[in-house]
Amino acid sequence: MAETSKTKTRKSAAKKPAAKKTTKANAPESNTAEAKSRFNAALDEARAGAAALKAEAGERAGAYRQQAREKGTDLVSEAKNYGNEAKTKASDLAVEGKTRASDALSSFGKIVADVAPQIDEKVGEQYGDYARKASRSLQEASAKLEAKSVDEIGEDAREFVRKSPGTALGIAAIAGFIIARLFRGSK
Repeated sequence: MAETSKTKTRKSAAKKPAAKKTTKANAPESNTAEAKSRFNAALDEARAGAAALKAEAGERAGAYRQQAREKGTDLVSEAKNYGNEAKTKASDLAVEGKTRASDALSSFGKIVADVAPQIDEKVGEQYGDYARKASRSLQEASAKLEAKSVDEIGEDAREFVRKSPGTALGIAAIAGFIIARLFRGSK
C-alpha cells in the first residue's frame, strides 16, 4: 500500500504540476501577444485619429486662410475707395483754396489801386507810384495763380523749398503764427 500510495502520489503530483506549468507557460505568451496586438491596434487607431485631425485642421486652416484673403481683399478695396475719395476731396478743396487765394489777391490789388490816388494827395506821388506798382504786382500774381493748376503750384512750392529752405521755413512759421492768431481770435 505504501508503494501504491507513493506511486499514486507521484503520478498525481507529477501530472498536476506538469499540467499547471504548461497552462502558465501558454497563458503569459498568449497574454503578451494579446497585449501587443491591442497596443498595436490602439497605436494604429491613434495614428488614424491623428491623421484625421491633421486633415481636418488642414481643411479648416485652408478655409480660414481663404476667408482671411477675401476679407483682406475687401478691406484693401475699401481702403482704395476711401483713398480715391480723399484724393478727389483734397483736389476739390485745393482748387477751391486756389480760387479763393486768387480772388483775395485780386481784391487786395484793387483796394491798393483805389487807395493810390489818396496816397498821392496825402504822402506824395512817389509813394502813390509804389502803391500802383504793388497793385499791379498783386494783380499779376493773382492772374498767374489762377492760370496754374494745383499740381503746378505744388511743384513750384517744392522747388522753392529746395532752392531756399530757410526762407520757406520762415514763411511757414509766419503763416502758422497768423493762422494761430486768426483761430485764437475767433474763440
